[in-house]
Amino acid sequence: MKYTIWTIGCQMNVADSQRLASELERLGYQAADRLEAADVIVLNTCVVRQSAEDRACGRLWSLKPLKEQRPDVVIGVMGCLVGRLDPAPLRERFPFVDVFLPPSQPHELIQFLNGRVLDRAAWEMEWKALMERYRIQDEGFLLPATERAKLVSCHVPVIYGCNHACTFCIIPSRRGRERSRPPAEIVAEVKGLVAQGVREVTLLGQIVDRYGYEKSKIQSSKFKVQLADLLAALNGIDGLYRIRFLTSHPRYMTDELLDAVAELPKVCEHIEIPVQAGGDEVLRRMRRGYTVDDYRRLIARIRERVPGASIATDIIVGFPGETEAQFMGTYNLLRELELDVAHVAMYSPRPGTVAAKRMEDDVPLEEKRRRRKALDELQAEIVGRINRRLVGQTVEVLVEEKHKGKWKGRTRTNKLVFFEDAPPLSPQTLGGMKGGRGKLAQVRITWAGPWSMQGEGFSL
Repeated sequence: MKYTIWTIGCQMNVADSQRLASELERLGYQAADRLEAADVIVLNTCVVRQSAEDRACGRLWSLKPLKEQRPDVVIGVMGCLVGRLDPAPLRERFPFVDVFLPPSQPHELIQFLNGRVLDRAAWEMEWKALMERYRIQDEGFLLPATERAKLVSCHVPVIYGCNHACTFCIIPSRRGRERSRPPAEIVAEVKGLVAQGVREVTLLGQIVDRYGYEKSKIQSSKFKVQLADLLAALNGIDGLYRIRFLTSHPRYMTDELLDAVAELPKVCEHIEIPVQAGGDEVLRRMRRGYTVDDYRRLIARIRERVPGASIATDIIVGFPGETEAQFMGTYNLLRELELDVAHVAMYSPRPGTVAAKRMEDDVPLEEKRRRRKALDELQAEIVGRINRRLVGQTVEVLVEEKHKGKWKGRTRTNKLVFFEDAPPLSPQTLGGMKGGRGKLAQVRITWAGPWSMQGEGFSL
C-alpha cells in the first residue's frame, strides 16, 4: 500500500503533512515514488492568496480522471481549503474526494483507512519497536521513513490558530482560535526528533509569541507557559544545536523574549516580525494594532538587545485604498530599516475577511505588480550590502546536504551558504554525505550575493 502527499503553503502545512505521513506509515503505508502508484493521495492546501487556492483546486481537478480510472484510490483534501467549517459545499463541488480534513487534523483519514489495513497487529508491533529504538514517548512522533535519520531541520507547531482579526487574513476562520500545546508535549516531541537525527527545530505559530497566552488551558508544574520559558526548556536538550521560532507579532515581542534570544546559546539570532505596511492609515485599516513608529522602536530594541540579529519582515502591497504616497511610505521604511529579508506579497481578497466584505479592491493588478517589483529590487540592494559585510568573516554553518558538489547550510542568522572543503575539512573528516549532514562547520565567507553566500570550510 502506497501514499503520496502534495503540500503547498506555509511551514505549518509542511509540519501537518509530516505528521500525516507518519500516521499513514503507522498503518503500514509506504511513500510512493510517483502519483500513479499511490493508493492514497492527499492534497494539503493553502488559500492565503487566490493564486494558492487556484493552484490547489487545479491540482485537485487533475485527480478526477485518475479516480474514474481507479475508484479504489482514496483522495483526501487537507488544510485551509477545508478549514474548520462544514465541508458540505466542498463535497458538492468535488464529489470524487473521499475525505476532507481540517488543518492539523489527520484523524478522519486514518479512521477511513483503518478498515483497509490487512495486518494491523504486525504493523503496530513494528511501529512500537521503532518508537523504542528512537526513545520516542507518546507525545512525540516518528518521522516518515524518507526523512528519519536524514532530516537536519524540522518544524514543530507550538500554537495553532489565531485570535487576531487582521482585516486581510483568512487564517482565523480556517484554522480556528488559538490553542497552545502543553510544554511537556513539545519538549518530548523535540527530544524524539533529536533522537532521529534532527539538529535544529523551528517553533511555529500564526503568532508564535502569543504561545501560552491562554494560561488556564495549559497545566504544567515543571514549566511556565510563555514562549521565552519554552525556549529555555528546549535549550537544555542534549543533541539539539539550534532553535528558531516564527512568525511573531510586533505587539507581543517582549523584552523577556528578546533576552531569551540573546542569552540562550541554542536560540538563533533571527527574528521574523512582519510590518505589513509603512503607513499608519493602512495599518489601521489592516487592524494591525501598532503604528509605524511603534515598529521602528521595536527594530531598534531588537538590535540593542540582540546585536547582530537578522530581521525578516512581511509586506503587503496594494491593500484597498493604498495610495502612491502610502506605498512610498512602505518603500522608504524598508530603505530606512535595512532588514535582512522582506517577503513581499500583493493583496488578494479572501472570502469572509473584513477587507473583502467592506473594502473595494481598488488598486489595479498591474500597479500591485509594479509596487511589489519596486520593493523586491530595493530589498535585493539592501540584503546584498548586508551580506557583503560578511566577506572575509568566519561564520557557523549547520550542514544540510551536498548540493552540486558543495556543502549547503545556513548560518545562525538564517543566511544560505554553499561552501567547499579545505584542510582539515575534507570528505574523510565529514564522513561523506551522510556524515556531513547535521554537523556544525566553521566557514570563511569568500563571496556574497543577495540570496546566498559562498565560502570555504576549514573546521568542524
